[in-house]
Amino acid sequence: MTEPTQPNSTRSAVRVLTVTISDTRAPATDESGRRLRELLGQAGFTLVEHRIVRDEPAELRALLETVAEQDLADAIISTGGTGIAPRDQTVEALEPLLDKRLDGFGEAFRRLSFDQVGARSILSRALAGTARGRFVAALPGSPRAVELAVEALLIPVLEHAVSLLQGRSRHH
Repeated sequence: MTEPTQPNSTRSAVRVLTVTISDTRAPATDESGRRLRELLGQAGFTLVEHRIVRDEPAELRALLETVAEQDLADAIISTGGTGIAPRDQTVEALEPLLDKRLDGFGEAFRRLSFDQVGARSILSRALAGTARGRFVAALPGSPRAVELAVEALLIPVLEHAVSLLQGRSRHH
């Protein structure tokens, strides 16, 4: 069972930049990005910006570097580009930048996803980790997958993960 998604006053201290990774989405057609922001906002996180970036590793890497260098956000959550299609390059773009991988995120996502879509869940390469002191998560591009990942995984752990990265908390 997931934790409730009611706003939490300390969650507002976590600044989140959201990204849709797609060659075809525009603001009017970005349903997953809209849903991502809606859920994180309702949970009480501070949404600093949303960007749509082409599925080009160099563009995604440049965005991550800019966020870290300019201290724009504590977490970067993306949707899209985590599948196995030829243009899906999010994982290849992010993996070399991660200081630490959080393998349990992808494992948990695929386990929960299995209950919804069955064996197709193994085609997801959802991942999370840390990069330059930021929490980074790459979610699949479907609105249903975004809802699952945010409600079941991100809302319960994002605040604690950022607190750990910033040295304000310890593991319980």
